[in-house]
Parts: sequence; structure tokens; C-alpha cells
Amino acid sequence: MKVGKGFPVVGVRVVIVGGGIGGLAAAVALRAKGVQADVYEQAHRFGEVGAGFMLAPNSLRVLGRIGLHDRITRVGAPFTGVEICEADGTEVSSLSLGEGGEYTMFGMYRADMVDLLVSSLPGDALHLDHRCVAFTQDDDRAVVTFENGESAEGDIVVGADGIHSVLQQYVVEPNDPVFSGFAAYRGVMPAERVPDWPDGAVRDWSDGTKNLLVYPVRRGELINFVAFTAADERMRESWSAPGDPRQLRTDFGDGWDPLAREVVSQVDVTFRWGIYDRESLRQWSNGRLALLGDAAHPMLPNMGQGANQAIEDGMGLATLLEGVSSADVPGVLVRYQTLRRDRAARFQQGSRLNVALKAMGKAPVFGMPWMYDYDVEAEARTLR
Repeated sequence: MKVGKGFPVVGVRVVIVGGGIGGLAAAVALRAKGVQADVYEQAHRFGEVGAGFMLAPNSLRVLGRIGLHDRITRVGAPFTGVEICEADGTEVSSLSLGEGGEYTMFGMYRADMVDLLVSSLPGDALHLDHRCVAFTQDDDRAVVTFENGESAEGDIVVGADGIHSVLQQYVVEPNDPVFSGFAAYRGVMPAERVPDWPDGAVRDWSDGTKNLLVYPVRRGELINFVAFTAADERMRESWSAPGDPRQLRTDFGDGWDPLAREVVSQVDVTFRWGIYDRESLRQWSNGRLALLGDAAHPMLPNMGQGANQAIEDGMGLATLLEGVSSADVPGVLVRYQTLRRDRAARFQQGSRLNVALKAMGKAPVFGMPWMYDYDVEAEARTLR
């Protein structure tokens, strides 16, 4: 197999199941460390729904080391600051970012991030229309079987197949995702529709029962919004459904900050997503199989760390696998679990805590040094 993109590939071969941000970022990190990695995605094309997300300093550190910093600055929207507010706009807490601030963060459109990662990999490392249906392993290899009748063999299989992971059942006993009781309206709009939006600003309004988060993506050309409201049993069953912009405007109408109302007044298309996570897993690996991203640690979005933790997973795994032999793999994957499990669980629990803090009118946990100053590559090297 050709390698491409300038990174020589030696040692073990990794089969990654799932072509979202976590799986693709892991593939780029692995190849940057000289490890052969191929991505198998069930969809007909690579792409992510769900509008935007925040790239935090802990993942930007990782992405910069694998050569992606300049490209992120070209497609992302740099943040100048975050303000946590009451519904009427009264500031609860704030964090200065960018020039003059302690940290750098970007708003990213998910589709842009996927395109950036896909273009960083050789074409023959990417495989579409491959829906995982089974997994087997022995002492020497791991094999994934796909719905189309094909299979892929490697020294390692990484399950990056999301909260509905097929591969998770081969690591731990299956358990159901946990419904948060909330749903989120999500979407983007042209920034020109909200001319009063301050450049680079992040605003997070809450009245204790509802929450509106807004920030720029795609060089500031788009405004991303996420509006959390209580959800009923139908949302528990459907996961996602078309959203009603009129109801959104009602939910965030009287008594809300005029800037918040200006944003929701411009929404013409949105989907409403049920918000789920899982209890922290006691085990992330089994032999030659490891879990990554939402397959290992789905979390509520209330700390803005879901994608960031998946990117950390990929770099941690890549650092531990650099230069190892096939015989070393099971032990390396145990060290990967040791490296990642407790930190990811802290974000899972912290995201739940932030829901409770907002309900009490208190400032959520955000912008803490333990979140952003962490260096997953350095921590992984201590375990080698």
C-alpha cells in the first residue's frame, strides 16, 4: 500500500472503524508517527452533521504537532473571548482568548474539519461504504467484517464508531446510552444575518432550564448556534427530528438578551437532537481492539470537549504505538486505557456537573488549566 503525505510507514497496521473527526484525526496522528492506518467509514461519503464545535488548546496542541495548525487558522474562526451570561445578558463569568488572552481557541464547522483531515490522508487509506458488522481476533491479528462482504485485517482495530458503536460490545458488556432529558436545536447561518455579533465572540446564555450557545465558525463567515431545551419521551426514541424555528423563537423570546433574540429570529432551518452520554466504561481495550472517541467516552456537550478528547485519544494512541512490534500491541492498548480513561471520565462527569450548575444559576466549569494545559503526547511518553 502506498503511504503518501510524506510520512514513512513501518511497524504495525491499524484498522480504524469510523470516519468522523476522532477516527480521521487518529489516522493522521498515527501516520505522522510512522504507523500504517486505514479508515473504514459506513457512509457513502465523509462528512459530519451537527454544525460547529470548539477546538480547544489541548487539541490544538496535538493538531499543530502533526502539521495542521496553519490550515486550521485558515478555515477556523479565532475566538476573542467567552462570556457566560444569565438569560437577560447579565455576565456570570468570562474568559479572555487570543491576543492578550491566556488561550487560543477556534470555532470549526464540522464539515470543514472533516475535509481538512481527509485531505491530510492518502486516498488509498480511506474506504467508504464499509459498515462494520463483526469482529474477531486471535493472538496475532484482528479482523473486522463489513456488511458489503469485505473484511480488513490488522495488528490493531480501533473502534471510532460513535455512541452507537458496534465494536464496543467486544470490549465491555453492552449498555444503553443515557438520555439527558434535553434536546438541542443546532445549525448555522450566514454571519451577515446577525450584524451586531461581536467579532470572535462566544456567548452562552442560560435561564436555568434553557441554554443558548452561539459562536462563529468558518473564518467568521458563519454563526453557529446550539439551543438546549427540555425534551420529552418522543425525543428519547427518535434521537433527532426536524426543529421548529417558531418554537425556538418562543423558547428564547421574552426576557432574553436582545442579542440572543436577534440570533434565534434569523433561524429558518434547524434540527433538534436528543442529547445522550454513557456511564464511564471500566475497560477500553480487549486484546487487539481499542475504543476511541464517542465509542469510549460519549459526553454531554456542556464542557465543549467531545471532539477535543477524541483528538487527544488519537495522539495518545499514536505516541504509544510508535515503533512497537505486533507482539507488543495488547500491552500497549492497556497503557492507552491507563492514559486516557480517567481524564475522559473527568470530562464526562464534569459535563453532567455543568448542567446542574447552570440549573442553580452558577458559573459552569470552563477554561480551567487542567483542561487546557494537558499535553497528551508528553503524558503518553511517560508510559512508554
